[in-house]
Amino acid sequence: MTGIVKRLVIGRAMRSEELHETLLPKRIALPIFASDPLSSVAYATQEILLVLSLGGLAYLHFTPWIAATVVFLLTIVVLSYRQVVGAYPSGGGSYEVVSTNLGPSAGLVVAASLLVDYVMTVAVSVASGVDNIISAAPELADYRVLMAVVFVAILTAINLRGVRESGRAFATPTYLFVGGVLIMIATGLFRYLVGDAPVAESAKYGITAHPGDSNLAGLALVMLVLRAFSQGCTALTGVEAISNGVPAFRKPKSKNAATTMSVMGIIAITMFVGVTALALISKVHITEDACRLTGLDGNCENYTQRTVIAQIAAAVFGGEHSFGFYFIQAATALILVLAANTAFNGFPLLASILAQHRYLPRQLHNRGDRLAFSNGIVALAVVAALLLWGFHANVTQLIHLYILGVFTSFTLSQTGMVRHWNQELRAETDPVLRRRHQVARVINGTGAVVTGLVLLVVLATKFTQGAWLAVLAATVLWVMMRGIRRHYDATSAELAVTDPHAELVLPSRVLGIVLVSTIHKPTLRALSYARAFRPDHLEALTVSIDRDEAAELRDRWEEYGIEVPLKIIDSPYREVTRPVVEYVRSIRRESPRDIVAVFIPEYVVGHWWENLLHNQSALWLKSRLLFTPGVMVTSVPWQLTSSARADRPAARAPGAVRRGEPKNHRPAEPRSTGSRQG
Repeated sequence: MTGIVKRLVIGRAMRSEELHETLLPKRIALPIFASDPLSSVAYATQEILLVLSLGGLAYLHFTPWIAATVVFLLTIVVLSYRQVVGAYPSGGGSYEVVSTNLGPSAGLVVAASLLVDYVMTVAVSVASGVDNIISAAPELADYRVLMAVVFVAILTAINLRGVRESGRAFATPTYLFVGGVLIMIATGLFRYLVGDAPVAESAKYGITAHPGDSNLAGLALVMLVLRAFSQGCTALTGVEAISNGVPAFRKPKSKNAATTMSVMGIIAITMFVGVTALALISKVHITEDACRLTGLDGNCENYTQRTVIAQIAAAVFGGEHSFGFYFIQAATALILVLAANTAFNGFPLLASILAQHRYLPRQLHNRGDRLAFSNGIVALAVVAALLLWGFHANVTQLIHLYILGVFTSFTLSQTGMVRHWNQELRAETDPVLRRRHQVARVINGTGAVVTGLVLLVVLATKFTQGAWLAVLAATVLWVMMRGIRRHYDATSAELAVTDPHAELVLPSRVLGIVLVSTIHKPTLRALSYARAFRPDHLEALTVSIDRDEAAELRDRWEEYGIEVPLKIIDSPYREVTRPVVEYVRSIRRESPRDIVAVFIPEYVVGHWWENLLHNQSALWLKSRLLFTPGVMVTSVPWQLTSSARADRPAARAPGAVRRGEPKNHRPAEPRSTGSRQG
C-alpha cells in the first residue's frame, strides 16, 4: 500500500539516463528559480511602509527614496550574478565562487548562510501567502498555521516529482501573477494620469505614532530609514538561485541562465516600482498594530488590515468584490506560496554539492526516484514547517530572521569574483578580453561594496529584533559542517589501504556461534546455515535464567541428536545481552587472531503491529556485538505466514522489496531459555 501511494504522489521511477529530459527551457526555468524575487513585490513595499509608519504619517515621504535605493541595489546584484553565471557554469553559485577564490572556510560561511536563508524563504513566502488568503477571507485567520503547514506539504510532494514537473505546475500561476500585477499597475497609473486616482480603503485613517518614534531627528531618524531600507531589501531574496541552478538549464546553459536572470531583474524592478508608486498614490496606510489607526471608532480589535497589494487591487479595480481584486488576491497568494519553490530547488542543489564535498551527510547527494534530490527536499520541508509552527506563521516575526544570510552570500561572492577577475587579468593578453574582464571587475567590485554596506545595515537594524537567531543558526551549521568534514576525512584515512597483502591475510580460525532460545524451525535453519559455512569450530549458545527450562532444552537437544554442541551460560540477574557479549569478548581476548561469527535467527513479519508482539532482545545483541572488533553478525531470517501474504505480487507496488529481500526483519527470539516464546 505504501508503494502504491508513493507512486500516486511522486510518479514512476526514472532511470539515470533520463536526466537530460529534466533540463529546463528558459520559460520554465524562470518560474522555478525566480518565483521568490518576483513574488517579493507582494510584501517588500509593505515592509517599508510598516517601519516608516512607526512615526505616524510624517515619514512616509521617505518611501520613494528607499524604493529607488532598493532598485539600484537589485540592478547591481543582477548584473553581478550574471558574471557569476558566466564564470562558474557548473552550479554552486556563491558557494563555489567563494570557496575557489576566498578559501573553504569562507565558502562554508556562504553555504551556511544560504541554507538558513532558503529555510526562511519557505517560511516567509508561505506565511505571506497565507496572509493574502486571510485578506480575502478573514474568517480563516484561526487556521493560519494549519494552512501554512499544509502548503509546505503540497510543495514538497510536487517537488519530489522532479524539477521539470514542478516547473510545469508552477509556470502558469507565476505568469498569471506577473500579468495580473502588470495590468493592475498599468490600470492604476492610467487612472492617476487621467485624474481618477485610486484611493485605498485605509486612506481615510490616520496613524498614531509609536511611543518614542514621533519627531525623530538626527541619528534616530537615520536608523528608522535604514531599518525601513533593510526591510525593503527582502525584494532581493532568491536572486542568486539561478546561479546555483545553471546545470538544470538546457544548452547553452550559461547563456540561457544569464538571459533568464536579466528577464527576472527587469520584471521584478518593474513590479516593485509600480506597486510602490500605487501604494503612495492610493495613500495606503498600514501598521503592525491596527489599534494605531485613527478613525476606527474603538473597533480595532476586530479590524483585520488587508495587505498593501490587496488594498491597491481593491482601489484600482473598484472594490473588494470586483473580479480584479479576487484575481490579484488569488494570484498573489498562490505565487507567494509557490515562491518557496525557489528554495525547494536551491536548497537541495546546494546541499547536494556540500554532501559531495563531504560537508553534509552523503545521503543528501543522492537523487530520488524522479531524479530530484529527495532527501534535501524533505529536510527543507521539515525544518520550514517547524519554523512556521514555532512562529505561528507570522510574517512580521519571521521577516526579522530573513535576508541576513543572502546579503552575506552577496558580499562574499562579489568579493570572490573581484579576485577571480584579478587572476584572469594577470593571465590574459587579448585587449578585448581584458576590457571585458575589467568591466566585469568593476561591476562585481561595486556589488561587493554596496552589498557589504547593506549587510552592515541589516545586521545593525535587525540583530536585536530576531536576526541573532539566524546568525546563531548559521554559526551552528558552519561548525557542524566542519565537524562532518573532519569525520569523513578521519574515516577515509582510517579505511585507506596501505598494504593490501597484510589486509588480505586469512584469520587463524573462524569460530561460529548460533544463538538459541528454544528448538524450533528458525533455530534449526540458523544451525544448518552456520554449518554450511564450515567454521573451524561451531557451537550453540543459550542464556539460562530458569535452570529447569535450561535442563529441558539440553534434554531435547540430545534427544534430537543435534551434532552441534550446546553451551549454556547462567544468568543469575536475568540478563541476556550482557552474558552473551561478555562471552564473545572473552573468546576474542583468548584468541585475538580468530574471527567470531555470530548467527542470529530472525522473524520476518508482514504487519507493523506484529513487531510489537515479539521480543526485541536480538536487536540489542546485534547493536552491542557490532562494536566488538573481530565479530561478524549474521541474521538468518525466517518468514512467517503473514510476511508471505504481504509479499504477494498483487499487493506489491513497483519497486517494492521482493521476498528473499525482507524489509521488516525482526528478531526471532535468540534470548534466554527462561523466557516464553513471543
